[in-house]
Amino acid sequence: MFNRSLKHTILLNLAAFLLVLILEILSIWTVKDKFDTDLAFYLHGLSYATIIMIIIWINHFVLVPFLLDHRRYVPYALLLIGIIFIMAYLRGHEKGWTVVSKFFFFLIYTTGTGMAAFLLRRNIIIQQETAEKEKLQREIELNYLKQQVNPHFLFNSLNSIYALSRQQSLETPTVVMQLSELMRYQLESTKKDTVLLKEELEFIENYLLLEEKRLGKRSTIEFVISGAVSGYTIAPMLLIPFVENAVKHGAQSTNEPSTIDISATMRNGQLQFSVANSIPSVTPALNREGMGLENVQRRLNLLYPKSHILRINTTGKMYEVHLSITLHISSK
Repeated sequence: MFNRSLKHTILLNLAAFLLVLILEILSIWTVKDKFDTDLAFYLHGLSYATIIMIIIWINHFVLVPFLLDHRRYVPYALLLIGIIFIMAYLRGHEKGWTVVSKFFFFLIYTTGTGMAAFLLRRNIIIQQETAEKEKLQREIELNYLKQQVNPHFLFNSLNSIYALSRQQSLETPTVVMQLSELMRYQLESTKKDTVLLKEELEFIENYLLLEEKRLGKRSTIEFVISGAVSGYTIAPMLLIPFVENAVKHGAQSTNEPSTIDISATMRNGQLQFSVANSIPSVTPALNREGMGLENVQRRLNLLYPKSHILRINTTGKMYEVHLSITLHISSK
């Protein structure tokens, strides 16, 4: 990669030198007859182009990185003007100060144009590098968030099985098998960027069936799906944290009768996902905004920065979550 980058830099500078040389020759083409020979004419253009490129190279590879990038503007300006003046003096001092001054202003104009092109390219490269770093950081963060989903969901599910085993429920083996299926889906889905919305909702439905067996009659769970959900895709494991929190902080935290109402409505490319759970009269000292919700809120901001609305509020004795998110049809 280093050799390729070095080769690219050398070729780019050679191309810039040739361009400056061509422009210089064209600019003095009208006075070509004043030169004794064609060779003298081209050597004159070559010397001017060389001086211009020397100034540009010194500026680009020395002054800019060591002074301008460190915000040392006064030394940068003084050294740049000084280098231009030295080049003008070396080129024209034999013909007097009038020629030196003319050549000085000529070099300011020509090198300024060349440096503008170099700085524009440099700015484009910096923007590309910044975009690549942001993309890499975004991918790293999303992968980290995905990895957090597995243990978080597993811990909640194991707690459910542990509760059934303490009750010596005959359904414990069945629940273990259901958990196995849920974990298989989760492990496979989190390797993907998106999954089918229909599959994600089926996963939530199976999770709720598992929880119903553990909670028994003391909790009423309703899950309603409406609209055409087929074909749409969504980030994996994006909705389940809201459902898990409704179970954990609602029905699971009390022996009182409780309710959990969940709805998923797809209309005109918009998914309206709502979760509402009753709040126990006596609640344990738990942080409602746990890791699951922090995780999903961060993922929403990263994956759907301008295409989602999340509202979380408490009304009366109900804790409600409303998520509106724009989804896309799968291209497969």
